[in-house]
Amino acid sequence: MPPLLGRSRRRAGQLADPALDDVELAEARTQLAQGRWGSVSSLLTATADDWDRRGHRLVVLAEGAGSVAWAEDWLLAEPESADAAALLACATVLRSLRGKDGRSGKAARTGRAGVEEEGAAREACRAAARMAPSDPTPWLGLLILARSRGTEEEVSRLFDEVRSRHPEHHHAHHLMAARLAERHPEAGQDPLHEVYDFAAWAAEQAPADSPLAVLPVVAHAERYRVLATAGSEPDDPARSAHWTGRRARQVMKAAFDWWLEWEREDHPRNRIDLNFLAHAKFCEGRPAEAAALFHRIGEHITPAPWAYPDRDPYQAFSAARGAALGSV
Repeated sequence: MPPLLGRSRRRAGQLADPALDDVELAEARTQLAQGRWGSVSSLLTATADDWDRRGHRLVVLAEGAGSVAWAEDWLLAEPESADAAALLACATVLRSLRGKDGRSGKAARTGRAGVEEEGAAREACRAAARMAPSDPTPWLGLLILARSRGTEEEVSRLFDEVRSRHPEHHHAHHLMAARLAERHPEAGQDPLHEVYDFAAWAAEQAPADSPLAVLPVVAHAERYRVLATAGSEPDDPARSAHWTGRRARQVMKAAFDWWLEWEREDHPRNRIDLNFLAHAKFCEGRPAEAAALFHRIGEHITPAPWAYPDRDPYQAFSAARGAALGSV
């Protein structure tokens, strides 16, 4: 295991690579940043209709500061390329949102410029969807945009568009869980909250080996984020009863048992699920189980859920990992 404890925050931040363990993706991203989209084209061609992997790769590639410009150049050179159109769609969405979620450190754009950027993002997604009607990724781009800015009806409609093309779409289900968890914060610890029903339904509908089995844990973490932000739960999740109630224990046990039986190392967003599950097990007070998950996570920290509600994710991860590994 890499010795995260004692490393600088800057070094820890470098480990939180959104490419996760996808080495080919990381290399293609480097090439794209230098204006060479040939490796990106080859990568996406090889990805084919593995929709979860395609969505993951396109979103990561789209995060680069120059991705809009390079995608425009690629599409100009190859106007029939659905891959170029999908990259441009995702990149314009993330450019429109940049600053709103704090990644760029700038205030979100407002006024006419912001409206124009959002309109451009929507049109780019619609154009990409027309070029590849079976691809859920342009609709994922619209859902990412609507997650922050759309109405409830729009979010539901776009989720249905994604799901009609890929019923188990991992990223889309995570977006919906985060959005649904934000409804009715005043309801507090309501065991019948709709986000729990949604996550349980999705897990039940999915095949036995689907990583959506972990979605109830994700929903539980997202609801904690909302309640802690509202002040009805402690800022330190390890001190919150949210993780130790009967329902929580059932959810954590079911997800951990699924991981023991079906561990999906091949899924492109596997490390995201493992971070959520390790966080939940640590907060539940099950350090030995958390330790097994930390070993699998390795270097691939994800800010969520360690940042919930407003914590330094790298410090929170390092402290939890140190405590869990020190207990076994």
